Amino acid sequence: MRHWWILGAVVWPAALLAQSAQSAQGDVQVTIYTNGISLVQDARTLTLPQGRSRQEFPEVSAQIRPETVTLSGPGVGIVEQNFDYDLLSPDKLMEKAVGQVITIVRTNPATGAETREQARVLAANGGIVLQIGNRIEVLRDDGLPVRVVFDKVPENLRARPTLSVTVEAARAGTVSTRLSYLTPGLRWTSDYVALFDEKAGSIDVQGWVTLNNNTGTTFTNADTLLVAGNVGGTATRFASLGNDEAIEQAGTEAGTRQRLGDFYLYPLAERTTIANAQQKQVSFLDVKAATARKAYEFNNGWLGGNDVPRSVATAIKFSTSRAGGLGDQLPAGTVRVYMRDTRGDPQFIGENRIPHTPMGSSMSIRTGEAFDVKVKAVVTERTRLSSRRWRTRMAYTITNARDVPVTVDLAQDGLWGDVRITEQSLNGERVSADRVEWKVPVAANGTTDLTATFDSRY
Repeated sequence: MRHWWILGAVVWPAALLAQSAQSAQGDVQVTIYTNGISLVQDARTLTLPQGRSRQEFPEVSAQIRPETVTLSGPGVGIVEQNFDYDLLSPDKLMEKAVGQVITIVRTNPATGAETREQARVLAANGGIVLQIGNRIEVLRDDGLPVRVVFDKVPENLRARPTLSVTVEAARAGTVSTRLSYLTPGLRWTSDYVALFDEKAGSIDVQGWVTLNNNTGTTFTNADTLLVAGNVGGTATRFASLGNDEAIEQAGTEAGTRQRLGDFYLYPLAERTTIANAQQKQVSFLDVKAATARKAYEFNNGWLGGNDVPRSVATAIKFSTSRAGGLGDQLPAGTVRVYMRDTRGDPQFIGENRIPHTPMGSSMSIRTGEAFDVKVKAVVTERTRLSSRRWRTRMAYTITNARDVPVTVDLAQDGLWGDVRITEQSLNGERVSADRVEWKVPVAANGTTDLTATFDSRY
């Protein structure tokens, strides 16, 4: 069943429509954190009488956290505050009209003639029950043109989310105030578009900030500041997390970007209107021809094998350093990578997420699996040497069906404790306590075998 108001129009008071079309906000500053919490600071000029008065602040966030509200101004103190979030809608208007008299206007579809009747609203629970004269009528969806006319809007029903504050003013006059509060519903994420040129060994990266506003309120001409980092709070922070494996080595370079404690700030270059139920994108990074290369990666788990060859991962590697890299701190987000085909058209080849990344980091963005390069890992021997030691011989077969040579970064994980490599056919590098890596060259249309022997406690 359709809702009753689809039958016709609700007639709104003209003064109310004019009021809702104007912004009541002042000079708005919005600070948006990656955990879904935002700080709104709204500077408004009030004309106050001396002593106590009630002041209304329409167009605050519909999700405002009232316990976080502060109002500052010279000689002004808050005595009491109320948040009116019962917003004007056809449903709410009819609910508030229960027990009241409204006007029902019906139009004859054949002649266009209108008839008006006074009706008392008896109930608005899942349907509208009216008393018209001596009869009881249910307002039904029967396809006939019907509209409802209300004489006024109830005082406790608001066109916009409104904060009512009782203030104590030391003297009468005009006062500059600042209303501050926290609210969920505003969120920002970062996304990166990367165009990789394999022949040139370079990458172009465009960084975008995406703003989403679901607060129920539009913030007009706002001075907007974005904070990158995992700020503590009750809201979830998982949206800001990325794939930590994308950072091969964390950077140690300091940049000129403004900081707030241990967080980085990304102010928008110009004021912007963040409309309710809107998604907005703003560029914050644009780097051309940074050094980059393609790599093939394969990770084998704890001294185990795979019965069938598995594809290696394709990765794009670059740096965020100032010299030859992107030269900036990167907030967590998704990197989408493109390459040009033989016609010169950019084509999507994969995506991956990155965590908050300091400047100077070495990055490896895995974009997918290689079609022609595969690895088969086989346990060729598993011998118990003593009650506490085992010997494991591994054989890795890397095949390359491409017509060009490749190098595969092959890693053996799970080397916990005092695992020792007693033999290896190619020298590897112990990059961490539980991981060793080999750079394995494979000829075009060729195969390379790598063997290694491990002495372990288990």
